[in-house]
Amino acid sequence: LGSVNAYFTSAKFLLYLGHALSTWGDRMWHFAVSVFLVELYGNSLLLTAVYGLVVAGSVLLLGALIGDWVDKNSRLKVAQTSLVVQNLSVILCGVILMIIFLFKTQLLTLYQGWLLTLCYILVITIANIANLASTATAITIQRDWIVVVAGEDRSKLADMNATIRRIDQLTNILAPMAVGQIMTFGSPMIGCGFISGWNLMSMCVEYLLLWKVYQKTPTLAHKSAKVEASELKQLNVKKESDMKPAEGVQLIIEKDVSGFEPQQKEVSCAARIAEPFITFRDGWVAYYNQPVFLAGMGLAFLYMTVLGFDCITTGYAYTQGLSGSVLSLLMGASAVTGIMGTVAFTWLRRKCGLIRTGLISGVAQFACLILCAISVFMPGSPMDLTVSPFADISARLFENEPLPTIASPEPEMIFATGMPNLLNGSIIPANSDPEMSPKPVPLISVSLLFAGVIAARVGLWSFDLTVTQLLQENVVESERGIINGVQNSMNYLLDLLHFIMVILAPNPEAFGLLVLISVSFVAMGHIMYFRFAQKSLGKQLFVCHTPDLKAAPDSSPPGNTSTV
Repeated sequence: LGSVNAYFTSAKFLLYLGHALSTWGDRMWHFAVSVFLVELYGNSLLLTAVYGLVVAGSVLLLGALIGDWVDKNSRLKVAQTSLVVQNLSVILCGVILMIIFLFKTQLLTLYQGWLLTLCYILVITIANIANLASTATAITIQRDWIVVVAGEDRSKLADMNATIRRIDQLTNILAPMAVGQIMTFGSPMIGCGFISGWNLMSMCVEYLLLWKVYQKTPTLAHKSAKVEASELKQLNVKKESDMKPAEGVQLIIEKDVSGFEPQQKEVSCAARIAEPFITFRDGWVAYYNQPVFLAGMGLAFLYMTVLGFDCITTGYAYTQGLSGSVLSLLMGASAVTGIMGTVAFTWLRRKCGLIRTGLISGVAQFACLILCAISVFMPGSPMDLTVSPFADISARLFENEPLPTIASPEPEMIFATGMPNLLNGSIIPANSDPEMSPKPVPLISVSLLFAGVIAARVGLWSFDLTVTQLLQENVVESERGIINGVQNSMNYLLDLLHFIMVILAPNPEAFGLLVLISVSFVAMGHIMYFRFAQKSLGKQLFVCHTPDLKAAPDSSPPGNTSTV
C-alpha cells in the first residue's frame, strides 16, 4: 500500500496526470474549433483552411523563437506562463464563439457584416496564440521537464516517453468523441461553454500539479544557459588552471541561470529589431549542427504523407464507400496499434539499444506501407492520371456553376454521422440516402490501404519515440528549447507541404499518386535515419546487444558528441 501511495504522489505520476488533462483539453479544442468555423461560415471549409494555414505558418516561423524563450527563462515560469496563456486564449475564444452563435444575425447587419468578419479574425488569431502557447508547453514539459524528472536513468526516460505517447493515443480518440456527443445532443454553443469551463478547471489543476512536480524535483530549479563570450572570460578566470584539456575545446559552455548575473548592456533599437531574425537564423544553424540532425530530419519527412487518419484520408475513404461507423472502428484500431508501438519501443530499446530500435521501427513501418503502394494498383482503386485534378473546378467556373460546399445544413451530421470530405467539399453522412451515397466499388484497394496505414502505426510511433529520446539525450540542456522548436517547425513545414500537395491534386483519381509520393517521402526519411545510425554505430550497426540499463554511459548512443 505504501508503494502504491508513493507512486500516486510521485513527480512522475503528477506529470502524467497534468499531461493527460492538458492533452484532453487540446484534443477537444482542436476538434471543436474546426467544426465551429465550418458551422459559422455558411457550411464552407474556407475559415477552417485559413485557420490551418495560419497555425502551420506561425509555428514554422516562430518555432525557433518560442524555443529560445523556453531556453532563456526558468522552467517554472515558462511552464506556468504557457499554461495560463494557452487556457485563457481558449476560454476567450469560447466566449467569443458563443457571442457569435447567439447574435450572428445581428452581427451580419452591423457595419455591412464587417464586425462579424472582425470576430472571425479575432477567433483565428486568439486560437493561433493558444496553439503557440501549446507548442511552448509541449517543448518545456515533454522535451525538458521529463528528462530532469527521469534523471540519469535512461530506461526510466524511455518508459516515461512511452507512457506520454499512450496518453496521447487515448485522448486522440476519446476527447473528440466526448465533445462531439455534447455538441450532437446539445448545440455548438453548449459545446463552446463546456470547453471554456473545462479549460478553466483544467488550468487551475494543472497549475497546482506543475508546482507539486517542481517541489518534488529540486533539480528543476537549476537550469543551464549559454554564456556570452564576454561573460565567459569573467566567469572562468579562476577556473582556467583547473580545466582539463578536453574541456578546453568545448563549443558550448553552460552555467546556472541563478548563479551568475551578467552585466546589463545597452541595446540599440536596430539590434532589438534584428534580434528575432538572428535568433531564427541561429536556431536553424544550431539544429543543422546537431549530431542527431539527420534523425530529426528523418522524423520530419514522415509528416509529408496522406497515410494517416486525418481529414484527407477519411474524405477519400468516404468516396470509396466506407461508412462513418467503419471509419470510427478503423481509427480505434489505429489507436491500439499506436499503443502497441509504444510497448514495442520499450522492449526493443532494452534488447537492441536506442539507435537500432529506430532502424527496426523504420523497416517495420516501411514494410507495412508497401501494402498502401500495392493498393493503388488493385481492383477498386480510382487512380486515373488522365483525369485533370482541376477539371471539375474549371468546368464549374466556366459554366458559372457554384463551387461545392458542405451539403448538410444540420450540424448534427458533422458531429454524429459524418466528417468533412476535403476531396470534394461535401459531407457524406453514414445514414444518407442511397441515391446520394458513393457508388459501390470493390473494397480490395481501400482495405489494403487501411491495413497498411493501421499496421504501420506500430513502427511509426516506435520510431517517433526513438527520435524524441535521441533529441532528449543528445541536445545539451541550454539548447533543448530552441532545437526542439526548430524540430517542430520542420514537422509543420512538411505537414504544410502535404496539404499543398493535396490542393494541387484534390480529386480521388489522383489520390493513388499521393500515396506513392507519401511512401517515397517515408522511405527518404528512413534513409536519412539509416545514415545517422551508420555514422553513430559504424561496423556495429547490425549487431544487437543488451545494454547495461544501470550504467547510463554504456547505454548512450555512440553518436553523442555533446557534453554538459
